Amino acid sequence: MWLPHYAGVVCQTSFHDRSLAALLARDAVLVPVPGSSASITARWVALQLAIALSAIGCGQRVWSGLRREAAVRKSSTAPEGARPTVHQHYDSFALTVPMIPMHRIVLIDDVVTKGRTLLAAAARLQRELPQADIRAFALIRTLGFVERIEDVMQWCHGVIRWAGGDARRDP
Repeated sequence: MWLPHYAGVVCQTSFHDRSLAALLARDAVLVPVPGSSASITARWVALQLAIALSAIGCGQRVWSGLRREAAVRKSSTAPEGARPTVHQHYDSFALTVPMIPMHRIVLIDDVVTKGRTLLAAAARLQRELPQADIRAFALIRTLGFVERIEDVMQWCHGVIRWAGGDARRDP
């Protein structure tokens, strides 16, 4: 029930935030990032968020051609040293080549920590769609342990890149 409300907040924010407006522009195809499971029967959070955003005019359409062929360990429940790597995520993804060309893609994810999943998803898409401009939007970004959270809706524009053999998120 709260996802459509959140999508509305994102849409309202885009009226004042040019970067967000450009990210979720009408020509962008929203691609939900699959969860850690290989099951495709459930409507996972990223898919629900992509549908809610699309329903209010963010992006052109939702395309769910990115899928997990093999499950990976859920990062939120794994000890730090046992979280899936970028390579493990990449190898677990498969792609159904789209019938309609996609020039602007926005990966939609529920949570971004280091950015490993998003980086792997972007790399998998870039391999099959080398001309596509691929960006990402996440519902929540983790900040590590903080004693007090002042505002849950702290918007952030940043970059996730491959550096030092792992994903690096700034900020």
